[in-house]
Amino acid sequence: MTFRLRNFLGVFAIAGWLMSGTALAENRLALVVGNSAYQAVPALPNPANDARAMTAFLTSAGFDVTTAPDLTQADMRRAVSDFAAKVSRAGSDTVALVYYAGHGVQVDGENFLVPVDASVQRESDVPLQMFRLNDIMNTLSSVPSRMKIVMLDACRNNPFSEINKTTGRGLAIVDAPAGSIVSYSTSPGAEAEDGTGENSPYTSALLAVAKEPGLPIEQAFKRTRLSVHQTTSGRQTPWESSSLASDFAFFPGKSGEKPIPVSAQAPQALAVTKSTDTWKRELRSLGAQRAYDVVILEDKAEAYEAYIALYGTPPFGPRVRGLLDRRNEMVAWYIAVTINNPAAIQNFLNKYPSSDLAVTAMRLLERANSRSLMANANIAPAQVASLAPTCACQKQPARTQRASAPPPPPPVYNPPPRVRVVATPVYVRPAPIIVRPGPIVRPGGPSYPPPRGDYPPMRTGPIKMMR
Repeated sequence: MTFRLRNFLGVFAIAGWLMSGTALAENRLALVVGNSAYQAVPALPNPANDARAMTAFLTSAGFDVTTAPDLTQADMRRAVSDFAAKVSRAGSDTVALVYYAGHGVQVDGENFLVPVDASVQRESDVPLQMFRLNDIMNTLSSVPSRMKIVMLDACRNNPFSEINKTTGRGLAIVDAPAGSIVSYSTSPGAEAEDGTGENSPYTSALLAVAKEPGLPIEQAFKRTRLSVHQTTSGRQTPWESSSLASDFAFFPGKSGEKPIPVSAQAPQALAVTKSTDTWKRELRSLGAQRAYDVVILEDKAEAYEAYIALYGTPPFGPRVRGLLDRRNEMVAWYIAVTINNPAAIQNFLNKYPSSDLAVTAMRLLERANSRSLMANANIAPAQVASLAPTCACQKQPARTQRASAPPPPPPVYNPPPRVRVVATPVYVRPAPIIVRPGPIVRPGGPSYPPPRGDYPPMRTGPIKMMR
């Protein structure tokens, strides 16, 4: 093969790589977890199938997929830690995706994923034996990346009979951190179905919808919601919380075109400001069936209110009413557990005394009342409603500022009086000066006293006086 031919083939290969679409223009990493073989509760048949199907789908979409089936608690911690390290090595221009299929529960307003070795006898066992959803979100948030995608088919029925009467149904509302989107297989406070087919309703719908080239991920999740809602006759309605700032599609559009930028779509910050009256004007001309599909697709509280006002009769009116009532209840629960003081929790109990979360609320109220720190809390019940979540399920009102006492005056420095210290002179007696006399030298005679150690013998007899 000549040098010219080799050079031509190399240029052709590079050109083919560049034309392969946007999937190769960024690093795409995924962690897929499917927990089916539970040890202390009945096994789930579909999470293992869902994980295999999702692995194949994400691989075809250009992801480097790490598959981790049937994880214990220690395995889940290790898998998430290793995945975060892998994302960190890939660089900040990385799309990090985590998919989980299996059991999930909420305790005290916090969501937990259930490892296969969990054996829960009481609520206090949950934090010790399960894996916090916040641990996944916090770990991903600590690693620089372009986008974080979390998909949770984890709201199946609570399998632990010892706690399923006190923890409440489904999962709690969670806000997506900046630059991320979280998709749940069903709405807050509801349970998802495992499905009678090979895959769950959520995963089946997502795999079918997200294959469309150039489809933005927000639109993919919306279409998944409508498909699952229709398949389950309204028993299951997926939802998502998004704070994305950039665009993403699983597959590139025609000729490798990028998905519609987020700024050109219906931004979440603007969509939630649409009033109930505006929704009424838009839905009135659509009819009950078409309007029903629209409000399920958009999943906005104001849209649900408008639909009930226009088409409150069966068959779709009661379904929408049930969705709206449960959504408002879960928003109130989110506010109560987020503030977590007696006023907020009591406000929830006053509004929903027969809620499945009432037992948990009363326990949290006892804890809040026992904290002496709450005696200084100054959030009134009327202010509680202003702290709604920022997810797409509810608009975000302005937060009420807490009143604070004026700052204390700066301390005044009063120096002590100056004291004059007079040093008392100390008399030191000088040491005596001792002068040792030198030897006496006589002419022609010895020196006296003679050197030490050389004394002459002592003379005896009378001493003659010399004149």
